Amino acid sequence: MTTDTIIETIVAPELAEPNGHFAHGAAVSVPATDRLVFLSGMTARNAAGGITGVRDITAQTHQVCQNLKAAVEAAGGALADIARLDVYVLDMADFDAIHAVRRQYFTEHAPASTMVQVSRFVKADYLIEINAIAAIGGGR
Repeated sequence: MTTDTIIETIVAPELAEPNGHFAHGAAVSVPATDRLVFLSGMTARNAAGGITGVRDITAQTHQVCQNLKAAVEAAGGALADIARLDVYVLDMADFDAIHAVRRQYFTEHAPASTMVQVSRFVKADYLIEINAIAAIGGGR
């Protein structure tokens, strides 16, 4: 995480513990010189333009997380700066597999998150898409 931004995990004691790798909420303390970065939906499209992990939700989720990492780093941040994820999936049965991968990438805190099942994506081979909001410190 960048030095000046603080992302606090919100845990409401009156709510059940989340059943995946996400928080009830996230509070972001961002000094006036910092910024929020809104990352577009990332799919399993790799740097060569192909689709990683056709019919493999684990491989696609890894590629999506790598794409999020590249995008947030291009903005001067890190995965730890991501406070919010919106996850779109073709099959909600993939929930556990997706969260197993997310735990490998979001190790400092679990971001606030929503997961929604959709009927299709732009490319028929996509199984998942994730967009994000990052709070990047350091006055960049």
